[in-house]
Parts: sequence; structure tokens; C-alpha cells
Amino acid sequence: MIKAILKTVAFLALLFVMLYVGMNNPQSIDFHFPVAGTTAKAPLRASAALIYFGIFAVGVLGGTILAAGSGGKRASAPAKAK
Repeated sequence: MIKAILKTVAFLALLFVMLYVGMNNPQSIDFHFPVAGTTAKAPLRASAALIYFGIFAVGVLGGTILAAGSGGKRASAPAKAK
């Protein structure tokens, strides 16, 4: 119960930071990310807050997928008696 509340508070704190960044960065920026390939020649031009939100969303989705794991546990083989 406490663990769920702490996770919720931490997530709300992250959302507050995202809101704060969005309120204070309304101007448009050029986003370069050459590793992806598509932005190497023509950068994305969008508001800083929107780009920040997109990167945040990708991180949250990636973390959720990694935390979910495979979903099943393998049953261990019974130990052999000597």
C-alpha cells in the first residue's frame, strides 16, 4: 500500500516538472537527434514543451515495458536427494 502511494507521488512530481517546463518554454526549437536518422538532415521544429512531453512519454512507456517483464515465473526443478 505504501509502495503504491510513493510511486504515485513520484509520478505526480514528474508530471509537475513536465507542466512547469511546458509553462516556461513556449517557444519553438529545433530538435536534432541524428541517431534516429530522420532528424539528421531536417530537424523537428516544435514547441520545447511538446518535445519534452514526447521524450518523457517514450521514457515512461519504455520503463513500463521493462518493468512488466515477461509475466511468468518458471517453476524450479525439485532438488534431488542424495
